[in-house]
Amino acid sequence: MSKTIAANSDSDSFHVNSEFWSGKRVFLTGHTGFKGSWMLHWLEMLGAVTRGYALPPDTKPSMFEQTRASEICDHVLGDIRDAGALREALVSFQPDIVIHAAAQPLVRRSYQEPVETFSSNVMGTINLLEACRACESVASIVIVTTDKCYANAEWPFAYRENDPMGGKDPYSASKACAELLTHAWRESFFSSNSPLSRQVPVSSARAGNVFGGGDYSKDRLLPDAVRAFTRGEQLIIRSPDAVRPWQHCLEPIAGYLRLARACYEGGTTYAQGYNFGPAAEQLLAVGDLATAFAERWGEGAGWQHRPGEAHLKEAGLLLLDSGLAQRTLGWRQLSDVFAGLDATVAWYKAAADNASAAELLTLTRTQIADLAGAPMPAGSFSTH
Repeated sequence: MSKTIAANSDSDSFHVNSEFWSGKRVFLTGHTGFKGSWMLHWLEMLGAVTRGYALPPDTKPSMFEQTRASEICDHVLGDIRDAGALREALVSFQPDIVIHAAAQPLVRRSYQEPVETFSSNVMGTINLLEACRACESVASIVIVTTDKCYANAEWPFAYRENDPMGGKDPYSASKACAELLTHAWRESFFSSNSPLSRQVPVSSARAGNVFGGGDYSKDRLLPDAVRAFTRGEQLIIRSPDAVRPWQHCLEPIAGYLRLARACYEGGTTYAQGYNFGPAAEQLLAVGDLATAFAERWGEGAGWQHRPGEAHLKEAGLLLLDSGLAQRTLGWRQLSDVFAGLDATVAWYKAAADNASAAELLTLTRTQIADLAGAPMPAGSFSTH
């Protein structure tokens, strides 16, 4: 990738660098997922000591297994809905920083499994915050939600952090609930406003539609494209005119890490919700992104439109205003969406060509280094 920006400089107080992260104990939920795996690799490159807590990967293949990521962290299999197991795993690790990325992350799956969606995204978040209350070492908590937490009126204005929460589908509503309960726990148990509290900065992070190598989720645009293209088929698109805030997954992950550091160093001053979305000129319709991806894939790849089920509500327009993160945390886009697509195609093609775990690990680290300016660590794990 290219176009690393000037905001990532040594003068930036919340820069994502090993000087801060080396030796930090990080408890990361959802580390077996797509975005969690990328975050785990970046934390390893930064020298953090990480314990991951999550269910086994729910896709075959999975980036977590393809890169043998269990070998770079203290890997704990567990369900965030199991309050006792989650508390034991967190408290026994005594983390400095907690990043909660575990969730049921799919809109269409939430229609099929609404109870599981709410139990994971709402009660799982409550269980995580309650576990943090029981752990004196925790000094920074980041709850990862989504841009779909907003009550989306599909207006041509970008949502700001103080706009109303809401959701017309189970997934969006569950994430709105996660934001509301995060605010309630922050005010009730982690601030100076309550006699029940111990002051710990609790923040939340809202990102747009992310992509990147290693995502194999069902009913996501680029994973569906990869499955179709590798079979020599056309990608089927339901809503080609829908506009989304597309970005490579490392863009918001850089924001999560900046936010975690800001809360650790600056305390409750930074304890609130933040948007991490692309600039307006980076917004693309679904059809335009699919076209750009197909052109990079080659081999006659393309797509065709087929309307989806009318009863399944999908937003047509959703924009984020990330000015708060830019002003407060120094967060900026690391590259443009097309550089992200180049890297994504390269990752999937390597995996399709049966690259080894060591080769995919090297490629993952190289893309983190190219995009984020992260130094490459010495050595690697065994390939045996």
